[in-house]
Amino acid sequence: MYVVLENSNQTFAGMFLLLGLSDVYNLKIVFSLLLLVAYLVTLTGNLLLVFIVRFNHRLQTPMYFFLSNLSIIDISFSTTVVPKILINTLSQDRSISFLGCATQLYFHLALGGTECFILAVMSFDRYNAICKPLQYNMIMNRKLCFHLAIGCWTVSFFNSAILTIFTFHLPYCKANQINHFLCEMPPMLHLSCADTWFSEIVEYVSVALVAAGTFVLILISYLFITLTILNIRSTKERQKAFSTCASHLAVVSLFFGTVLFMHLRPPSSYSPKQDRVVSILYTVVTPVLNPIIYSIRNKEIKAALQKSVTLKVFL
Repeated sequence: MYVVLENSNQTFAGMFLLLGLSDVYNLKIVFSLLLLVAYLVTLTGNLLLVFIVRFNHRLQTPMYFFLSNLSIIDISFSTTVVPKILINTLSQDRSISFLGCATQLYFHLALGGTECFILAVMSFDRYNAICKPLQYNMIMNRKLCFHLAIGCWTVSFFNSAILTIFTFHLPYCKANQINHFLCEMPPMLHLSCADTWFSEIVEYVSVALVAAGTFVLILISYLFITLTILNIRSTKERQKAFSTCASHLAVVSLFFGTVLFMHLRPPSSYSPKQDRVVSILYTVVTPVLNPIIYSIRNKEIKAALQKSVTLKVFL
């Protein structure tokens, strides 16, 4: 299908071409294998976490409830991107339809925004657990946790709809090749032949509120958590708490740092090669690290996993 675009003498095929990760055959094979391994690790780790939390009554707490939400987000986040990358990298057909591109962008932004909110809620939960242990159960009750989770998903998907509309209402009369491996706002806006300043402003405001805003809230929560940890008398317990917080903040900083770098830069600094690396970090690497950092190192998760394995062996 070919569409004559508004304010343009050119025609636009009703599809885009994703240029992928590399044109070198050997590199394509290597990248594909690495992506496949990362995707399988993401699916295995996060599905295992969801399964363990769902069927272990001792893990029916706010922390593990939000961890389950994070795992579902990571599974979905990777699934919106990685399978399409693998198909486009290994096949001769690198096309993606206009609707397919809009759909990928919508879910990519929605799930990314939901992860920002869930990570902020998780830090709020840890703040209450460590800084207000006596009031924790009263504050983080089941009703509040449910409402917070619903709010995170609803606001993010609504925000994503706005961003997707402001991206795809633009006329695309330049070349239909997206110099990227997925449909994201910066390369999409770069393709448009219209003035994109308003769409860019909408993107900046959205990212500032969703990503930058939640990141600041996380840093504030961990600041209070750190001050509380400093009052712990036991050196061993204090070091353990600092180690846990440091690993959490490292993964959080990687995710937010790459997201903010990708979406808050001026258009003049657009760099396709740089953007590919940055996008890989928060779409592929972070979903792999989350279950490891937040769950596998957790004693309760490991105990529940060992118990499940033991039961299967003896049954």
